[in-house]
Amino acid sequence: MAVSRAASEAPGEEVNAWRPRVPGVTEVFHAHFTEYAYPMHVHDAWTLLIVDDGAVRYDLDRHEHGTPLDTVSLLPPHVPHNGSPATPGGFRKRVVYLDSSRLGEELIGAAVDGPDLRDPVLRRRVGQLHSALARPGDELEAESRLTLVGERLRDHLRRRTDPPRPGRDPRLARRLRELLDARLVDGVALAEAAALLHAHPAHLVRAFSGAYGIAPHQYLMSRRVGRARRLLLDGLPPGEVAALTGFYDQAHLSRHFRKLVGVPPGRYRRGARRGA
Repeated sequence: MAVSRAASEAPGEEVNAWRPRVPGVTEVFHAHFTEYAYPMHVHDAWTLLIVDDGAVRYDLDRHEHGTPLDTVSLLPPHVPHNGSPATPGGFRKRVVYLDSSRLGEELIGAAVDGPDLRDPVLRRRVGQLHSALARPGDELEAESRLTLVGERLRDHLRRRTDPPRPGRDPRLARRLRELLDARLVDGVALAEAAALLHAHPAHLVRAFSGAYGIAPHQYLMSRRVGRARRLLLDGLPPGEVAALTGFYDQAHLSRHFRKLVGVPPGRYRRGARRGA
């Protein structure tokens, strides 16, 4: 289990992150933020969020939402969101990032329509999951608890339908997203993407932004930062991580990493260790 503990720049703010040896869990992220606000970004994993103190407000698919103490928020992959404190004292949150093996893509639309789940049983189960994930050697318990959490989440999402969204070009947007994913490290110029996808550059940007609520370059940077987080948890130094994730140099990585995560990569990695 790789662990990173870092104090952020603002007094009283703290970030703890690790990747347990539990199938389906890509990262566990605990944070206390008093002033920091996340800009629009995406993850390539499902974001399962609970708040232990204060409250979080965020925008998802152009709609405002919030996570108070009694709520579990489930944010789907590849859908832009931001986040900021909704209370004067900030917020303390716990997040589990889940890969698609736990929740399928067919549930994304339902999660976009209703990400905030007020379910005391689910809230309690997610808290128990975090307790198990924090204890090395209790991976079987964590996986068992994750199975129960996943079952409860699917029950919520399958009750809903995904309404059609007219006025967009989802096929073109999806093809650009696939291209950006494939060229995550090397990148792709807008003119080249337009030529490859047989679309005018302006239409390409409009289609992508209209479908996902985020510009193509913002999507690419947030995906790179997501990969950088995983490599830092593996123990790689920031300079090497920058080269492996498509950033121009370490300073380029640091600027975007701090913007999206709240701390620079060196602090995120500080104290990282490898465990059994």
